[in-house]
Amino acid sequence: MAKRNATAAIIGAGDYIGAEIAKKFAAEGFTVFAGRRNGDKLAPLVGEVQAAGGKIFARSLDARKEEEITAFLNDADKEAPLEVCIFNVGANVNFPILDTTERVFRKVWEMACYSGFLAGREAARLMLPRGQGNIFFTGATASLRGGRGYAAFASAKFGLRAVAQAMARELGPKNIHVGHLIIDSGVDTEWVRQRRIEAHGPDALNDPDALMPPASVANAYWQLYEQPRSAWTFEMEIRPFKETW
Repeated sequence: MAKRNATAAIIGAGDYIGAEIAKKFAAEGFTVFAGRRNGDKLAPLVGEVQAAGGKIFARSLDARKEEEITAFLNDADKEAPLEVCIFNVGANVNFPILDTTERVFRKVWEMACYSGFLAGREAARLMLPRGQGNIFFTGATASLRGGRGYAAFASAKFGLRAVAQAMARELGPKNIHVGHLIIDSGVDTEWVRQRRIEAHGPDALNDPDALMPPASVANAYWQLYEQPRSAWTFEMEIRPFKETW
């Protein structure tokens, strides 16, 4: 593994997608900074990355708090120049509109949109003086359409997409690649597996191609990172080959 003098910050380094992104960039020689709400849950990821010879710093991070995002990214940049920032906070919830409380709507927006704005802005602040960098955001089917029960989630994801698009148009000419990855599929996580079983019965998991492996998402982010600036993608949609769309 060739070491790089650069860091990749993963905001929302959960057990599945975020962890796979962290492992991929660590395997490619980046020093990884991984943050999630409960930092204690990052211990298995740290062990796996270090066992493979990678370098990782992991800690608790509430992405909705400006001072925490700023400190997290500044610390990453002090370790080595921040070259990649990936915002991967989820907040996927489903409530009928009359059951969507003010608190739910506001919290989902804070998690999936407002915190993405904070992460993108602070990453850009560090990257602009060097005139290079990559800022990527995780989107979903809800980034493009509002589904039944997803008023809170879709509005936040719509907003995050708008933030990313505005940033891409402003920062692209300054050599900072801003990308938005739409995951149009259920990802193979324990939560999604349980939801599929509840909705479709015990046979719902018989098809191994029905759900997207988290490692496939990580590889898509790596493809975005590797693009030459003469052919940058702003928005990439990914889905399994069997997915109806």
